[in-house]
Amino acid sequence: MHEVTATQGLSKPETYREMNSQLEAVLAGERDGLANAANMAALIRQMLPDLNWAGFYFLRGGELVVGPFQGRVACVRIALGKGVCGTSAQSRAVIVVPDVHEFPGHIACDPRSRSEIVLPIMSAGALVGVLDLDSPLLARFDGEDAAGLSAAVAILVRGSDFRGLHDASPR
Repeated sequence: MHEVTATQGLSKPETYREMNSQLEAVLAGERDGLANAANMAALIRQMLPDLNWAGFYFLRGGELVVGPFQGRVACVRIALGKGVCGTSAQSRAVIVVPDVHEFPGHIACDPRSRSEIVLPIMSAGALVGVLDLDSPLLARFDGEDAAGLSAAVAILVRGSDFRGLHDASPR
């Protein structure tokens, strides 16, 4: 069992360095992508302030299907190109949304969410799914979050076997 170290009082870059160091420790010796995604969602929710949802959607049957998460009940299926998650998956790009109400086609799974960041998860050139974080605060996420979370996704991909969790997608 891993005891999470608090990051209160650290700068955002220091928080991500600490979180990613702990993520490496949590994932050490475990290759199961589902187990690793579950622990990563829990770690993110514990270590990052002002979140109301943190979790994964995996590409299955040509759409995103909810995976491990921490937060309120979520939308189960999201079409590629729809909402922030579907748009990130389709474009294979990190998307930072300061105000979800200004994002065309935003899907409101939790009406308390005000801002969002979504990162594609790529493995061997194929889309596995996305990491999605929501906050009840406007403009909660920025470039520092994108950098820190991109590093976290890289740790997850390096340490995980995702076979069976997602469809193979075109590169």
